[in-house]
Amino acid sequence: MDTALEILDPLVFDKAYAYFVPARAAPPINGTFGYSGVAPDLADASSAGFGSAWARDNVLRQCISILIVTQIGATSLYWIFSALSYYLIFDRRLEHHPRFLKNQVRQEMVSSMTAVPFINILTLPWFLAEVRGKSLLYADVSDYGWAWMAVSVVLFMIWNDFLIYWIHRLEHHPSVYKYIHKPHHKWIVPTPWAALAFHPLDGYVQSLPYHVFVFLCPVQKYLYFVLFGLVQIWTILIHDGDMISGHWLEKFINSPAHHTLHHMYFTVNYGQYFTWADSYFDSHRAPQPELDPLHEALRVMREKGLVDEKGEPIPQKGKGKGGKDE
Repeated sequence: MDTALEILDPLVFDKAYAYFVPARAAPPINGTFGYSGVAPDLADASSAGFGSAWARDNVLRQCISILIVTQIGATSLYWIFSALSYYLIFDRRLEHHPRFLKNQVRQEMVSSMTAVPFINILTLPWFLAEVRGKSLLYADVSDYGWAWMAVSVVLFMIWNDFLIYWIHRLEHHPSVYKYIHKPHHKWIVPTPWAALAFHPLDGYVQSLPYHVFVFLCPVQKYLYFVLFGLVQIWTILIHDGDMISGHWLEKFINSPAHHTLHHMYFTVNYGQYFTWADSYFDSHRAPQPELDPLHEALRVMREKGLVDEKGEPIPQKGKGKGGKDE
């Protein structure tokens, strides 16, 4: 987060805080502003806060800036990449599946946008600690070298994958599931718009490994900024309903097909990036063509006369692709 503020303070926030919380001039002394000809508090604010009474290291300013950045950042990634995934990858014929809810896409959007502000508030202490130099984030690559950057990425992935596996699996325990994780499983056949449709506490708890990691292991701050963004994008992409199977990567990568099965069958494929934890702890279910929810969606579409026996669309008057209203 300090990377974001490092970029945005000179571009946006210095001007914004100078406008909304300007430094105030001191009363004149013998007709002049202090001994230097300018107000002392204005001089101090100008050097530290760039015209604002709140310097860049002001805690309240940092909290507000962090909440603004996280809200805009999370929602921007959500709307951009969910839209790309939904319109370019997601097979909209799945919307005819009998377990696809009425107005589900709208519900997913509303649920996601309701959750994001609360998740951001919950994660504020972690980001604030980063900004105030309490983490092990560092700027100069030479501090640890290029080799360590590669190692830190591997450690980041392993750490997150293992902890999120167990956090996710424990959330499925009956004593916990109905309170915080059940809302996300409302979407039996999810779309990419369901990526952030969590109970806020669920979204926060599953994000904890990302935040904790940089307080335990040194990570170059620009690298972490990129990794954190990619994590959010990956969360969206694994909800795209893609059930491609039979490729060699599916033995190692927790693909969208794996996560589709998780939503369909609940107690399988808890992993985030890889399948090793599911395989080792006996919760892995490999994607198989016969498990594709599209089969059931096509059955419904055939009953409605929207596709023929081969699954080819039957032209519908006033309808678009997949039998949806234009």
